[in-house]
Amino acid sequence: MIIPLFPLESGLFPDGLISLRIFEIRYLDMVKKAIKEKSSFGLIMLKKGNEVRKPGVVEEFMSVGTIAEIIEINTLQPTLILIRCLGKKRFRLLSQERVKYGLWQGEVEIIEDDIVKEIPPNLQPVADSLGKFILSMQQTGVSQDKMPIQPPFRLTESGWVSNRWAELLSINVFCRQKLLEETCPNIRLERVAEYLSSSLGADY
Repeated sequence: MIIPLFPLESGLFPDGLISLRIFEIRYLDMVKKAIKEKSSFGLIMLKKGNEVRKPGVVEEFMSVGTIAEIIEINTLQPTLILIRCLGKKRFRLLSQERVKYGLWQGEVEIIEDDIVKEIPPNLQPVADSLGKFILSMQQTGVSQDKMPIQPPFRLTESGWVSNRWAELLSINVFCRQKLLEETCPNIRLERVAEYLSSSLGADY
């Protein structure tokens, strides 16, 4: 399977949301094709390089990314489009090449969805904290289209909870990538708990 690639310094996880400003020719062309053909593209984190192309700098990508589906489009100008994307399945990058306008495309294999696992009792505080975060946004009047998390809120599932925290946490790209690559949702949730404990304290 070959898909266009959109390298980022931050990441997207399955069922997650991300907003993107599209202004480079390579991505304007990619987005217009995706809209026309109702197709998706791959978001992948950068190991080296920048989101905006710079002369003499060749981007290097992480090994695992996420398929992005466009769910909202706002064309501000012919050369400026705002899109909102939903994370679908993860993929493993097998190879990549540059094509028209310097766009990257990659050969990928799809990674199976997480096995649904309930939150272990010792990690329940991680889910409770996420629930409180969602509730606080709702109580302060944040509209659903402005929230960084989309319902249904699957607060009993290790995979869903760990993915949402993985997007929210202030961690470096390599730590975030390790969470994305982890195939066991309970282990991913344990790592999230460690990050929360170190950044927010044991009670988070």
